[in-house]
Amino acid sequence: MPAPPVPDTPFQPIDPTRLSDAVVAQIEALILQGVLRPGERLPGERELAGRMGVSRPSLREALAAMQADGLLITRPGDGVFVVQVLGSAFSPALVRLISRHPQAADDYLTFRKDLEGLAAERAAVAAGETDLQVLDRIVQSMRHAHVSPDPQIEAALDADFHMAIVEASHNLMALHMMRAMQDLLRQGMLFNRPRIFASPDLRDRILDQHIAINDALQLRDGPAARAALEDHLDLVARTLIAQRRADDHAAVARLRLRNRADP
Repeated sequence: MPAPPVPDTPFQPIDPTRLSDAVVAQIEALILQGVLRPGERLPGERELAGRMGVSRPSLREALAAMQADGLLITRPGDGVFVVQVLGSAFSPALVRLISRHPQAADDYLTFRKDLEGLAAERAAVAAGETDLQVLDRIVQSMRHAHVSPDPQIEAALDADFHMAIVEASHNLMALHMMRAMQDLLRQGMLFNRPRIFASPDLRDRILDQHIAINDALQLRDGPAARAALEDHLDLVARTLIAQRRADDHAAVARLRLRNRADP
């Protein structure tokens, strides 16, 4: 008889037939569903075998097959990890190209507006109560972080909130595309998210917009959630354009000053 499920864990006991294949199928599903994230460490061999109710040889066979398939990687002395590359849909050459062209940031926000707007509308219907609790919890954390003079925490929560919306839509392709784009943003290739939060007035407006998005989702009002999210990303886009223009003007002003200072 398989062992009973272990509470509060995504790993479940395995049917004893073709154990290693069943282990592979379960871990693959957890990766695809976004439960196991790129770069995340799996539990140790003994613990994981116990959680899944399989022998350690069967587990080793499954993990070896997934490593050969490029989904997992072993780091000697550290353990087995989901490969980090799964978090990026962009080749290194494309990342470098994007970083050199500001137009990419504008197109990024336009694409996110389309993707997340649809995801928000779908999440209003598809989200379970746990999904809605996660979204509400993040917004409450935003409220607490909002009083801090350091925008870093609030900016990080902003990324979590947008990711949680897409997760709540329960569309696997949207989830992995959004995760890849968030990874690109975290690398600073498109724009500096904490800088968006540097203005107190803008931080107030962004918080209000996040609250409005969450309120619509909690009410399961898809059109309102989509409209609120699109308004929010429109504000970010306008802010980014204004910051870029200000940077260009500052650069010209420095050149003028230097030219006047030269004999």
